[in-house]
Amino acid sequence: MKSIVMGGGVIGITTAWYLAQEGHQVTVLERREETGLETSFQNGALLAPGHSQAWASPAAPKTLIKSLFQDDPVLRFRIRTEPEFWRWGIEFLRNCTAEKYRENTLRIMRVMKYGIEQLRVLRDKTGIEYDGNDKGILYLFRTQRTLEHGVAAWNLLKEHGLPLEEVTREQCVGIEPALGVSKEKIAGGMYAPMDGAGDALIFTRNLAKLCRGKGVDIRLNTAVTGLKREGDRITGVRTDKGDLDADCFVLALGLESPELARSVGVRLPIYPIKGYTMNVSTRGYNGAPTVGIIEEDNLVAFARLGDKLRVGGKAEFAGYDKSYSPDQYKGVFKVARDLFPQGADYANPTYYACLRPVTPGGPPILGPTRYRNLHVNAGHGAAGWTMACGASRAVVDVIAGRKPEIDMEGLTLARN
Repeated sequence: MKSIVMGGGVIGITTAWYLAQEGHQVTVLERREETGLETSFQNGALLAPGHSQAWASPAAPKTLIKSLFQDDPVLRFRIRTEPEFWRWGIEFLRNCTAEKYRENTLRIMRVMKYGIEQLRVLRDKTGIEYDGNDKGILYLFRTQRTLEHGVAAWNLLKEHGLPLEEVTREQCVGIEPALGVSKEKIAGGMYAPMDGAGDALIFTRNLAKLCRGKGVDIRLNTAVTGLKREGDRITGVRTDKGDLDADCFVLALGLESPELARSVGVRLPIYPIKGYTMNVSTRGYNGAPTVGIIEEDNLVAFARLGDKLRVGGKAEFAGYDKSYSPDQYKGVFKVARDLFPQGADYANPTYYACLRPVTPGGPPILGPTRYRNLHVNAGHGAAGWTMACGASRAVVDVIAGRKPEIDMEGLTLARN
């Protein structure tokens, strides 16, 4: 079977891998000059089922309104004028009930947990490198009040099978000795031993090489401009390099997916939320963490990747604006220096901001559309790296006519 995967990020390349494993003749179309140059390029780097909580929660509306009047909030809401922002925003608010939050959180956890399991299966099978580790993630709380609130929130994940341990301040230092210099600044935490870290870009590039070894044709500098349809089938794609025909099509274009889907009457409720990251060198420093860390009071994440430390923080409803400036990292720097004062060369960071494709409720959109041979693998939000292998494996199972190993309830377009 001839299959075309639209998108060369971590989602598109993992989809291509599993299709090739099924014996498909696969072509990947990527508009950039190399794979993984958009959201996959420099994300938070953590593989974090322990951070499955949906952003749409009962507390979210108040948090977003407060952000309008704060100088440097961890979650910023900027009012936009485009109609899609308002449509998406109304759906987001509809998902901010306690019942919807619970449903969406468990759906997200289902895909994230499966994703990290399948990543490790793929790694064990292929030996793929990605500067990864399986040391778990420590979710830190700075005060007793936020710790108590966090433990209550994490109980939902724990009750549904995610390994989680409540740990004291001293146990936090035992798990990550680099916290010894700042242990008086934390109250305790939750430790998720199943979680891990790794560089999504290195993984994407290395898996692309393995895909090429399986005969996958990865066409770079090739932008998809349209879809051709006939009845209930897609017959081909239009690109800036000419038209291509195939039997099966997978839409894995991240934030570009909704516009292309809309051209053939398929609505994908996906909108960008901007995330900020920076890399700092750990060469010559001995105070950087090796275990993944998320400081929950300010939502700042730390991932050790070889001789650098990836630090990520903040989320911003800012439309399609990719711009960033050093001033926007003030809060991230403060937390980094506070917890790990001798962790890295904070004087010479490299900055990046990416747009995450988010659905109103949080779970990704996987699987079939109104067209028999068009499938979607999009809307993974900030968890695309964690979900990638599981989401792609599930979509390819659906294409192959098999029941996926995970329950697809609430993960398809049928939920909308």
